[in-house]
Amino acid sequence: MIDNMKRINLYKVLAATILMASSAAFVGCNDQPDKFEMTAGVPTIKYIRLTDPEKSDSLLNQAFMETTICLVGENLTSIHKLWFNDQPAILNTSLITANTLIVDIPSKIPDEITNKIYMETRDGALCDYDFTVLVPSPVITSMQNEWVKPGDEAVIKGRYFVNDANYPISVTMPGNIKVPNENITDVTETELHFIVPAESDGTSGQVSVATMYGSAKSPFYFHDQRGMLFDFDGISPLSFDGGVWHPHSAIEDENSLSGLYIQFGDGETVLDDNTWDESHFFAEYWAGSWDDPEFPAYGQGMKINDLIDFSNWENMSLKFEMQIPSSNPWSAASMQIIFASAESIHIQAASWDFFNGDASLQAPRAMYRPWQSAAGNSFHTNGEWITVTIPLSSFTYNMAGEACANQFSGPESFGSFQISITQGGISTEKECTPVIRLDNIRAVENL
Repeated sequence: MIDNMKRINLYKVLAATILMASSAAFVGCNDQPDKFEMTAGVPTIKYIRLTDPEKSDSLLNQAFMETTICLVGENLTSIHKLWFNDQPAILNTSLITANTLIVDIPSKIPDEITNKIYMETRDGALCDYDFTVLVPSPVITSMQNEWVKPGDEAVIKGRYFVNDANYPISVTMPGNIKVPNENITDVTETELHFIVPAESDGTSGQVSVATMYGSAKSPFYFHDQRGMLFDFDGISPLSFDGGVWHPHSAIEDENSLSGLYIQFGDGETVLDDNTWDESHFFAEYWAGSWDDPEFPAYGQGMKINDLIDFSNWENMSLKFEMQIPSSNPWSAASMQIIFASAESIHIQAASWDFFNGDASLQAPRAMYRPWQSAAGNSFHTNGEWITVTIPLSSFTYNMAGEACANQFSGPESFGSFQISITQGGISTEKECTPVIRLDNIRAVENL
C-alpha cells in the first residue's frame, strides 16, 4: 500500500513537472511578440527624425556623421543592409520594427557622395531615399612637434581632414603664410603631413586648416614662446646650471632642435625602479641666491611666478619637446615634475621635505611615464622630437604616486621647479640606460 502511494505521488510530481515545462515552453514561444523577424518585400521611408523625444517633431533631410536617427516608414524589417552614401551602417535588429529603424550615421567620411540612403532587402532588391550626410569642419587636436624646423615635415593630428580633388585641403601658418599644395605630402582622415615653409622661420602662432567643409585653428601655437621657462637660448633668463648642488648644463650638437637642450642619462648609466642619481637624472631650479636671502626680481634666481603669469593655472599646461633615440629607450622610473612655492624650495633651504619628506610636506607633482602604455613597456621617439603636454591640473601626486596631501593654491605655488627621473610608485623590475633630451620647457594657457 505504501509503495503504491509512493508511485502515485511520484507520477503526480512528474506530471506537474511536465506540465510546468510545457507551460514554460508555450510562454517562451509567445512572450516576445516584438521579436525581430525579417520580412519580404521592399521598405518605404516616410520621414526621418531624431531620437530625442523633445526633438522628435523635427524632420530631417540631413544630419552630421555619428548622429543617431530614426527612420519612420513601413516594412522596415525587410531591410537587410543599409548605406549612407557608400558607407555601410551597423544595424541592430533590437532597434528595428516594421515602422521604425534606429541607426547611427557612419563615422567614416564617404568616398563617393550621392546624398542618398541605400537599402538592400533580403532578396537583393535596392531602393534609396534622399538624405545628406554632413561632414564636420576639420578638428585639430595636436602637432607631433610644435617646434619643427622650417624645411622639415610637420604632422598635425585631428579628425575630418578631407582632401577633395575639387577643393584641396589647405594649411596656413602664422603670419598668414600659405603652405604650398606641393608641400602637403600626405592626408588621412586623422593626420596631415606637410613640409613647413622656409618663410615660417621666426614666426609664432596658431596654424589653420581648411577643407571643403570648413576651417579650424589649432589649440596650440607653432614655435610657442609664451610662458617660456627654459629654452636655454635666451628667450627665458632661467637655466638649471646655476646655484644648486648638481648643475645641469645645456648642450648643443647634431641632435639639437633649436639650439641648446638638456639631457638626462648618458646612454650608459642604469636607471631602474629605485635609482636616485642627481648627477644624471635631476634638473633643479630653486629660486633665490646663495648671497642674498631676498629673491632677485629678475634673471637667474627669480621666482618663476614673477616671470610667468600663473593666475589662471587651472587652465594651463606644462609643455616641452622631447627626443629619445631608439638605441636608448626609457622603461623604468617616473619623470617627477614639481612646481612649488619659492619659500618651500629655496636655494638656501636644503631640506628635501618637498620631494620625499613627510606626506604632509610633499609638493604636488606630475608623474610622466610614457613607457607604461608603450609596446613592451619601452618608449622612445625614434630619435624624433615630439611635443609633450601635461595639464597643470594633473599635478596631484606625491613621491609614491598616490594622491598628494597638498595642492596648488595659487600663483605663489609656482616659484621653483624641478624635474627628477626616479621611482614614482610603479615597479617594473626593469633596467634601462635611457637618453632623454628636453627643450623649450614652457607653461602656457590652454587655447
